[in-house]
Amino acid sequence: MSRTLTERKKRRSRARRLAVTAVGLPALLLALTGCSEDTVDSLKRLGLPEIATDQGNQIYDLWVGSWIAAGLVGVFVWGLILYAAIRFRRRDDDEIPAQVRYNLPIEVLYTIAPLIIVAVLFFFTLETQNKVLETVEDPDHEVQVVGQQWSWTFSYLGEEAVGGQDVYDVGTPAQLPELWLVEGETVTFTLLSPDVIHSFWAPSFIMKLDVIPGRENSFSVTPTRAGSTPGAAPSCAAGCTPGCCSR
Repeated sequence: MSRTLTERKKRRSRARRLAVTAVGLPALLLALTGCSEDTVDSLKRLGLPEIATDQGNQIYDLWVGSWIAAGLVGVFVWGLILYAAIRFRRRDDDEIPAQVRYNLPIEVLYTIAPLIIVAVLFFFTLETQNKVLETVEDPDHEVQVVGQQWSWTFSYLGEEAVGGQDVYDVGTPAQLPELWLVEGETVTFTLLSPDVIHSFWAPSFIMKLDVIPGRENSFSVTPTRAGSTPGAAPSCAAGCTPGCCSR
């Protein structure tokens, strides 16, 4: 009698799970179809801002590749979990599973596989990093970026539009400077700081680079679209002080 009641409870529990799934999936699909066009575009980019430089596409490819790798690993792990849960489930209340002290092939797998995954991700990350940080020998424009408390100063060096003179924009904590670039023309940023540590971050570049006193960092980009983009006033991504976070 008790076994019959137990089996009935199990069947009811399975029926409830199936009912929740049958109701939940359509509700989820309905919610997704109600998303705005901007939300759908953001989901397609996997949460990244709209890219405004050609170098950003290389970072995007690495981002998507990392998600694909994570998805494949996740599916493989979930498959193993489900297989083990179904294949070796307890079929009888009196059944005692076989006690195994260790399984050498499994131990080798979960030791070697993560090392291979990390090595592959490290290789592609390093390769993309070297491409993104490669500077152009003769850029169309040069911008010197100086980090200060708690803003930036942008100096446009040797601009032909003003007779080869330098043009600069000094920001304040209350009013950040705006970064102006020309579509289709390369620009090299040189990052400097006299006394504070910052992290130069323009979301539409989908990259950031640290600004460290006594060290000169640089990178080059080529804007690929015209118009105002999120991050026209680059921020600090270091988050080391309330002043940084407010920017």
